[in-house]
Amino acid sequence: MTRNYFDKELQELHLLMLKMCTVVEEALNNSVHALKSQDTSMAKSVIEGDDVIDDMEYQIEEKCLKLIALQAPMAKDLRFIATAMKIITDLERIADHAVDISKITVRLADEKYIKELIDIPRMGEVATMMVRESIDAYVKQDAEKAMEVSKMDDEMDALHKQIFSELLLLMMEDPKKIHQSTNFLFVSKSLERIGDYVTNICEKIIYAVTSEHMNLND
Repeated sequence: MTRNYFDKELQELHLLMLKMCTVVEEALNNSVHALKSQDTSMAKSVIEGDDVIDDMEYQIEEKCLKLIALQAPMAKDLRFIATAMKIITDLERIADHAVDISKITVRLADEKYIKELIDIPRMGEVATMMVRESIDAYVKQDAEKAMEVSKMDDEMDALHKQIFSELLLLMMEDPKKIHQSTNFLFVSKSLERIGDYVTNICEKIIYAVTSEHMNLND
């Protein structure tokens, strides 16, 4: 098969990656918005939509395996296809965390929140931006951008520590607030883990572009 055909197939792979990223990004954004506004309908739609993301993962994986089997790509091309297969696993895990957050929204549906949620939505905004920008870096084969995206994880870690300290203080002051505080801590931890997954994606992009292995989660 010709190089032109291979490039066309590679472009289709990139489009599938962008599509999956868009759906995951929307699920993540909606999960946090639903939590803040106690919108159980939106939360349930995130939960129900997880099967679509799983199907996208399988579709992209099959595409990658087909390209490897039929084209026998070498060097950088092979690294990018192999990287795609690893990235979609991280995207699927991010979607799973969005589902977990949505389940907490449903769990707390009939309760008045102990406080206004400010830092958790901020974490959601940063996480969503990290997901979007990391896949853009993959499609553009931009290692420098991937490095910049990974640095945003520092803000995620700082926000998580701030939320942890605030909720711990609330629990110490009033045991009645332990139930909600614990659930909000689970949300914050899920978002913090999403930051780690995106950092993993950035490591894979840098490897695909430069063939260098980097540990950005230290």
